[in-house]
Amino acid sequence: MRKSNWLLLVLALALSMFLAACSGGDDTSETDDTEGTEESSPEQVLNLIEASQIPTMDSSMATDAVAFQFLGESMEGLYRLDEDVVPQPAIAAGEPEISEDGLEWTITLRDDAVWSNGDPVTANDFVFAWRRAVNPETGSEYGPFMMNGVIKNAEAINNGDLDIEELGVEAVSDTELLITLEKAIPYFHSLLTFGTFLPLNEAFVTEQGEDYGLSSDNLLFNGPFTLNDWNPTGDNPDQWSLVKNEDYWDAETVQLETINVSVVKETSTAVNLYNTGEIDRAGLTAEFVEQYAGQEDYVTLPEPTLFYLKLNQANEALANQNIRKAIAMSIGKQDLVDVILANGSVVSNGAVPQDFTTHPETGEDFRAINGDLLTEDKETAQEYWETGLEELGVDSVELRYLGGDTDLSQDMDAYIMDQLQENLEGLTIDISAVPFEERISRDEASDYDIQNSGWGPDYIDPNTWLEMWTSTSPYMTMNYENEEFDALISEANNELITDPVARYENFLEAEKILMDDAAIAPIYQRSRAYLWRTSVKGVIFNPMGADFSYKNAYIE
Repeated sequence: MRKSNWLLLVLALALSMFLAACSGGDDTSETDDTEGTEESSPEQVLNLIEASQIPTMDSSMATDAVAFQFLGESMEGLYRLDEDVVPQPAIAAGEPEISEDGLEWTITLRDDAVWSNGDPVTANDFVFAWRRAVNPETGSEYGPFMMNGVIKNAEAINNGDLDIEELGVEAVSDTELLITLEKAIPYFHSLLTFGTFLPLNEAFVTEQGEDYGLSSDNLLFNGPFTLNDWNPTGDNPDQWSLVKNEDYWDAETVQLETINVSVVKETSTAVNLYNTGEIDRAGLTAEFVEQYAGQEDYVTLPEPTLFYLKLNQANEALANQNIRKAIAMSIGKQDLVDVILANGSVVSNGAVPQDFTTHPETGEDFRAINGDLLTEDKETAQEYWETGLEELGVDSVELRYLGGDTDLSQDMDAYIMDQLQENLEGLTIDISAVPFEERISRDEASDYDIQNSGWGPDYIDPNTWLEMWTSTSPYMTMNYENEEFDALISEANNELITDPVARYENFLEAEKILMDDAAIAPIYQRSRAYLWRTSVKGVIFNPMGADFSYKNAYIE
């Protein structure tokens, strides 16, 4: 789906500036180093860190940014995003043939793609993977979330009303895939780049059973790299590597030989490793931004990623709208982005980010049209709080707060706790700082009252930000339900699917309802600051799916 918008322009400019900065100064040093001698090629090894383990490498079960990052490097689907966020043929041999009504997509697969065990990648691998993702016995969260209402019969299958063989995907031959949709989906092309739509080798996955995706030994790969030495329950769970896949159909394009990855949660440790040359990129928190901003290797990347508090209405206090509004309006968001983050992040006062999509008729940005819907206002927050306590018949509330265990997460959560307890008399917050994997598990079990959470888009459409808050969404773990909101989203994705203007208006109205309910408390739209080795070239930044693509990366 070729759709230009301001965000993409900003991202492209940011990446261009980064790449330009990466080249600065290298020419001189290269000349000095090689004058009068034979020039040697740099070792094509990249050293990176992650803040957490990979929760799973099973594409049917993955739900988080870390899993999709490494699935994106080691696996390949029908299409892959390029530097302009446009889907390009990957396992597909070319663009899809689409029926006039937009319901049938016929895709021819390339005949030279193979798995790492030598098996060819066939149309049946996609059929098997997609059926598995919507099969209720699999227990996938993202399968029904991404396919229900999109692929024909996905929802009925997931509800147990139809057999999985009735899913609208068919292997016409080994190299021809026929996809039948429930309706014409305007963003389906970009959806096909997402990790849930990756293929799986049926014989291998079946042989592995419940062990599939739990370690490198239980995986097959068809992407630019293979994942090596990854074993979360082994002796060295915090280190693994990506190694160039020589059997990859486009191996000639891949220049990196190895990407070494270590889990490092402390920013100070990451900066030390960067300064001693042991890693090639380090994310920065505010204290380090002040120290390194302006350096040649200092980079910031704005993102369409939102962070917010999820407010679980299974808790009696949070089921009260006035209590939720009081919490949402008590946080000093501007100070948080200026002081705690200080990396270019901006305050968020809605459920859809700025610079993401524009109105199909006027071209105006979604955020500019709806404006600031849920802003910081501590005086009004106290009024809501007192009203809420009176309605509940209590004078105090104690809430469990689920947060992360990285330096930045703990600093931010401590700040939010202080803001809430200081402004809302009688409120006590009990913070749990847990590893990412545990936070995902507790989120899925609705085991929290308040959770600091974030979301990046799965495709370029407002629906990716709003559908997850419907009462039937697999992502709905906070027990929020509003029939009017549900109806607007349903209408946008059904009756109005071919009316882009009316559909967009529904999304605008739905966001107003969500914010008036204070179903979530928006906090900020993320930008990230890095120290990034200037010799690293060709990394593509993705606004959706995996954050980065290293297929075209190289060391200069």
